[in-house]
Formats: sequence, structure tokens, C-alpha cells
Amino acid sequence: MSKTYKLLWTLNAKSDLLSIVEYIKNESPSNAHDVYLKIKKVAHSSNFFPLKGRVVPELQKEGITYYREVIASPWRIIYKVGNDTVYIMAILDSRQNVEEILLQKLLRN
Repeated sequence: MSKTYKLLWTLNAKSDLLSIVEYIKNESPSNAHDVYLKIKKVAHSSNFFPLKGRVVPELQKEGITYYREVIASPWRIIYKVGNDTVYIMAILDSRQNVEEILLQKLLRN
């Protein structure tokens, strides 16, 4: 039986999720709810199989390999794994300049 990790959302990730939902809600409240559930479901899967996500390529080329990601298209859910906890660090729209955003968000935490 595989280990189940605790799941902890950082304030940064909570803020990202809220911003995404608020933006979509202006166009379609029901779609915003669906997106919220989709992101939460994919993020929750990381606490069962935390190493299933790939190392974030933009960070890996900078030598930073402890952040991983899972995809809830078009959003990238960035997380890191602790001893018994998966920390959701950020949720980013893959259509944006992800490398710059990641370096700003993750290196200040």
C-alpha cells in the first residue's frame, strides 16, 4: 500500500486559484465552478502519487529540481513534496510566460 501524504495549499496557490475562478466567473459562473473542481481534483491526486508529476522544465534548466507539476489543462499545478506533505505552491496558466512567473513566485517563498 502506498503512502498517503497530507495536502497543504500555500497562500500563494490559494490566491492563484481564487484569481482563476474569479476571472472565469465574470463570463460563466457554472464554468468557474467546474474549473475549480477540476483543479482541486488534479491537485488532490498529487497527495496519493506525489512523484507522478514531472519536474518543472523551466526550473529544471535552472538547476531547480524539487518542484513538480501536474496538469489540469490549461493550468499547471506546481508543488513540492516534503516528508509527509505535498505543498501546492502555485497554479499557473500555461498560456502565459510561465518561466518568469515561476521564478518570481517560487523563489520568494
